[in-house]
Amino acid sequence: MTVDVSTLVSDDAAWISRKVWTDTAVYELEKQAIFGKSWLFLGHESQIRKPGDFVQACMCETPIILSRGHDGQIHANINSCSHRGLPVCRADSGNTKRFICPYHNWSYTVEGDLVTIPQESDVSRKPDKSQLGLKPVPRLESWQGMIFGSFDTDIEPLEDYLGDMRFYLDAFFDRFANGIEFMGAPHRWLLNANWKLPMENQLGDVNHGTFLHGAIIPREAQEQIEEIGYSCVTEPGGHGATFRLMPEGSPVADVAWGMEGMGGMFGGTEVQEYLLEIQARAVERVGDIRSRMKGLTYGIYPNLSFLWSNTSFKVSHPRGPGQVEYWSWAAVPADAPDPVKKILRTNYSSFFGPGGMLEQEDSEAWTQQYIGSKIDFADDKPYYYGLGMGDEKPHPELPGLVSKTANEYYARAFFTRWRKAIEALED
Repeated sequence: MTVDVSTLVSDDAAWISRKVWTDTAVYELEKQAIFGKSWLFLGHESQIRKPGDFVQACMCETPIILSRGHDGQIHANINSCSHRGLPVCRADSGNTKRFICPYHNWSYTVEGDLVTIPQESDVSRKPDKSQLGLKPVPRLESWQGMIFGSFDTDIEPLEDYLGDMRFYLDAFFDRFANGIEFMGAPHRWLLNANWKLPMENQLGDVNHGTFLHGAIIPREAQEQIEEIGYSCVTEPGGHGATFRLMPEGSPVADVAWGMEGMGGMFGGTEVQEYLLEIQARAVERVGDIRSRMKGLTYGIYPNLSFLWSNTSFKVSHPRGPGQVEYWSWAAVPADAPDPVKKILRTNYSSFFGPGGMLEQEDSEAWTQQYIGSKIDFADDKPYYYGLGMGDEKPHPELPGLVSKTANEYYARAFFTRWRKAIEALED
């Protein structure tokens, strides 16, 4: 399948063809070059604490069982029976000793080994069950409790893949002495849009707030983002972090994570005291400059997003070029009191759950953008991604290239990496 990628993404990534979002041939290449060659987020260790625990996950369109084996190790296997291909796990999560195919009752351990073939007692030649286990994900690594898998056996280690993005992610993760945990199962919903649209939005598009979300986000909030907000693209490219860097000496309540969410504002004294105590220890845990970061939107190439203030992790799972299944988890500090965790979850659900006030407006925009990419007689009018071209610069205290939030460099860097990946596949 030959696609001239240079006609889809310009050399400087300032012009992006509408076909990038809609073309079936492009999507087939993406499955091999992007999803077949990247680290893909599967879940968090807090979801599978005990031996036998499992959750369902996805890698592109491939269903995955993520589990804690009775050996105590994390396992990831394709959810497809080695006999006739049916899913052997149909529950979203749980604890079990066996996964069983409903068709012929072949039975697999939580680790993915085949242990029982009911029909083998009736045949003279016994199959070699050691060769018939579920297909494992060949590479599996965990960082800060975040579990990633890759189909590429030769992919670089996960820490190298994340590169300088770890500096920005650790500004959040390392605030909490015992890390974070995912609270409940993910929300999942389908959108008639391309998978890259939510990803691009969460990489750094924070300047649509007072326009698309004008009924909720006041102009004063946007002015603060424009004044002290930064957008950063790290090495290797494709990852991005957008955040406010609060001035030295800012009041603790203005800097503390969680305080601007619904739970922080209206959750009561216990919640606010907890959040202020977290911030009081931030300098010793993450250093001065990162203690003053108030993150906005983060993105890890190719399809994992993180909303700092609302503490939500999201994955854009493609279901073809024109549909995305969006998975969204709420996260909370692992050592917070249970009543505080319950209240802090509202930071997520009120704004960025499937019924969240901002999520609904974003989802409508992504759906309409996909429609705009499919309209007839417009293929010769590519989208312009050149805002802020060249404004990105090194920063004395921050890794990567840094600029004001109006710069669309976060998207250009994503599509530059995207283009290189597809070109490498076709070479």
